[in-house]
Amino acid sequence: MQTVSIYAPVVDKLALVEEQLHELCQTDIADLDPLLDYALRSGGKRVRPALTLLASEFYEDDQKRSQIMAAAVELLHLATLIHDDTVDNAGMRRGKPTINKLYGNHVAVLLGDYLFATSATFVCDTGVIRVIRRFSETIMELASGQLIEFFTTFDPSKARRLYDERIYRKTASLFCTSAESGAVLSGAPEHQVQALRRYGYNVGMAFQIVDDLLDIQGDASEIGKPVGNDLLQGVLTLPTIMLMERYPEDNPIDRLFTSITDGGPDVDHLLQKSLDMINGSGIVPDCFAVIRDYCSEAAAALEELPDCPPRRSLLEMVDYIRERSR
Repeated sequence: MQTVSIYAPVVDKLALVEEQLHELCQTDIADLDPLLDYALRSGGKRVRPALTLLASEFYEDDQKRSQIMAAAVELLHLATLIHDDTVDNAGMRRGKPTINKLYGNHVAVLLGDYLFATSATFVCDTGVIRVIRRFSETIMELASGQLIEFFTTFDPSKARRLYDERIYRKTASLFCTSAESGAVLSGAPEHQVQALRRYGYNVGMAFQIVDDLLDIQGDASEIGKPVGNDLLQGVLTLPTIMLMERYPEDNPIDRLFTSITDGGPDVDHLLQKSLDMINGSGIVPDCFAVIRDYCSEAAAALEELPDCPPRRSLLEMVDYIRERSR
């Protein structure tokens, strides 16, 4: 299943959003233009702006505002990726060198700041205080999610308790805002705004758990970063949390973390053992079950919306996430 069919009802608008994003590469600062061009052409499926546009299609009052908002959520997403890569000292993203790898951490932080600020100016251009406030709250949630992750790395004791909150803040919050803002800007009735927000929450949670699984199961050339990278960074995701819960005495996570932090020689062996235990148990199917539950909740939220091409596309997006997790 390809995203092109999901985006069909908004493909023309998404193309306009893409044009708007690339117009940002033409500034009066010569050194900034290639940085913006690299960041904006770095790939990605544009899921969040597509979600904003699809959510705005049910009661479209002002097409221009939804396009501006779609560009804003994508810029915010790109800014968080650049900052996350810098914090994690990541060298690859989507199979390409990261901004921090190419230009250094100082430039990466400033470029992320530039994109954050640009996204905020876009949102202000909608002129809708509710949307502006929600967008600001989302920036706070994204940053606090990153802080939660930073302060809990290499600490299994807090993993389960904070996992749902962390992935909501780091990922699902922007999905919520993408869907909610599109609905608000279109003039949708409040109960449907809330339905689309619930949809965004559940899709976002499922999307992140799929990424957690891809980090365990994926191919490095396919996911664009080393397999097991989360564990190497001390970040505990749902598959590794389940591993620790099922094998509290026999899992290698504590030894892996000790070896990483102390510079021990057994990192590669212990990482591979962790991955093998996860993939060789019932943990992966159980993660799939959690993803399916979130997908079912997302589909249920759409029952409050009229049957039309955008609704069918949103349902297809749920199916796409289900398929992505297999």
